[in-house]
Amino acid sequence: MSDFSLIIQEPADPAAQLILLCHAGGADAASLLPLGERLCETFPQATIVALQAVMPAATPEGFEWFATSDLTDVNRVARVAQAVAALQDTIGDWQERSGVRAIATALIGVSQGAEMVLEASKLHPMLASRVVAMGGRFTTLPDAPPAVTTIHFLHGKLDALVPYSHSVVAAHHLRDMGCDITAEVVPFVGHELHPELIELAITKLSTHIAHHLWTAAQEAAPSSA
Repeated sequence: MSDFSLIIQEPADPAAQLILLCHAGGADAASLLPLGERLCETFPQATIVALQAVMPAATPEGFEWFATSDLTDVNRVARVAQAVAALQDTIGDWQERSGVRAIATALIGVSQGAEMVLEASKLHPMLASRVVAMGGRFTTLPDAPPAVTTIHFLHGKLDALVPYSHSVVAAHHLRDMGCDITAEVVPFVGHELHPELIELAITKLSTHIAHHLWTAAQEAAPSSA
């Protein structure tokens, strides 16, 4: 667990949910405070933590989850896999500390942090039930349905660093595998933690009902005459 992780909210009573945030490359845990504060307003019984990468980035006082120097499509896979293994341990540590299981855990990532939570969604057993990826991408598209209930893709249409096509392609790919996904491409928003993306994340986490729950409810409902 990173010593620099920022606990934004830790309720006195047993937490009902665990929400873990992963920052963009070159940023730090504190950069996620605007998102964390909105989450606190909506989920007062949740433990909310902004995790911080430990690898110093090129930007002053910034950190990154995996090294971006001399990054290629070939070495990216190994670098991300190593970083995700460490993230997996951190998620487990926070679940143990909060007493919250994977079914009530949500992961939210921004940019490089979004790539981390998307790759973490592939791991078995399931680390979290919900993933929100903001302005990010899969390192490689999954060959099998990810081990999560729902993935929400949020992307600015003007994102010049990670083109929104990554989210569109991934959403179509997962939909074709029968996964529960949502995807929103927001006009006039670039590569940033924009307030509109924050509000969309809040809406998705607080109102979206996974497809399998809808199906179960429909099957349990008495048939009409």
